[in-house]
Amino acid sequence: MKKVLFVASVAGHIKNFHTPYLKLFKDKGYTTYVAANWTLKENEKIDFCDNFIQLPIERKPFSLKNIKAICKLKKLLKVEKFDLIHCHTPMGSVVARLSAKSSRKKGTKVVYTAHGFHFYKGAPLKNWIIYYPVEKICSRWTDCLITITNEDYKFAKKHFKNIKKIEHVNGVGMNAKRLEKGLTESEKNDIRENLKIKSDDIVFSYVAELNSNKNQMLLIHIIERLKDSYPNIKLLLIGNGPLKERYKEYIDENNLNEFIKLLGKRNDINELLSITDIYMASSKREGLPVNIMEAMYKGIPIVATDNRGHREIAMNSKNIFIEKDITEMEQKVIDIISNMKNYKELSQEEHNDSKKYSIESVIERMNEIYADLLS
Repeated sequence: MKKVLFVASVAGHIKNFHTPYLKLFKDKGYTTYVAANWTLKENEKIDFCDNFIQLPIERKPFSLKNIKAICKLKKLLKVEKFDLIHCHTPMGSVVARLSAKSSRKKGTKVVYTAHGFHFYKGAPLKNWIIYYPVEKICSRWTDCLITITNEDYKFAKKHFKNIKKIEHVNGVGMNAKRLEKGLTESEKNDIRENLKIKSDDIVFSYVAELNSNKNQMLLIHIIERLKDSYPNIKLLLIGNGPLKERYKEYIDENNLNEFIKLLGKRNDINELLSITDIYMASSKREGLPVNIMEAMYKGIPIVATDNRGHREIAMNSKNIFIEKDITEMEQKVIDIISNMKNYKELSQEEHNDSKKYSIESVIERMNEIYADLLS
């Protein structure tokens, strides 16, 4: 029986981004395993996963729990023979590759997808001190390294020469099918009405977990600065996260409820993007963000912070505007509002280019890589 194992720090990462690849292996007759720290609700499951192994992986590099995770995974690998192990996330990949040293000698192939290296030009010194040496060491036990940005690909080719196969793939794939349905003006008006948004309101959106890295407070401050000049603006923050209560408290204390809506996790992203005039992205760090791909696909002008992931997608784009600080972002928003028609026409041209990020395109590319490794 052919077997494949996916490893990540948290189960949510596999559930949110990698079930299409589990399905790919299931369709080929493989038994699928996932090893991660279970962070999902009790009644949740990971589709196309036959066996789940709980690993006490911690994101903190020097946690003793990671040693326990390595010991537990080593025991599993002594019992089960895997054809391929595909690991994700920094600590998930370290645990997997250290555990699989003996398995590789018996023919198991180990793949690591780096969703954005923690070490890069301009990164904090501590990132270089901690993460670069660890990756350099673990590269010895890596059969294939997959990068999702050109910058990381070039860096890996230069510095990890002992890895025989280094590939560049356009992220984890965007589910374009859920964005294909067009809405009538009547349907859009119904959505606005349900959200208490008027037909002439200017709608901003951001789909992301509410956490310090996604940095939604920056967008809240932009709305504060714009609301007097543009009293018809609305910001939709879509997602849950650890900072939800803090944001809610700030919005309440500063009388911003009229302008900002915390919508929580939603399944109607297509509908919400269909009523969005300007997409905002405020994160400090990104690999290759799916939310930006989705806004591109919907033909929405995008104003984003300056980070590697945003720059990568914006490289050949006409409708993604990378700004260095809150003042530049505010000025670009004002410019778009003043020339909305022109920007929307320009953004429609991005729809076709965004298809290269579709899940179908990425799965096709990954299938080629898997087939080459397992041949």
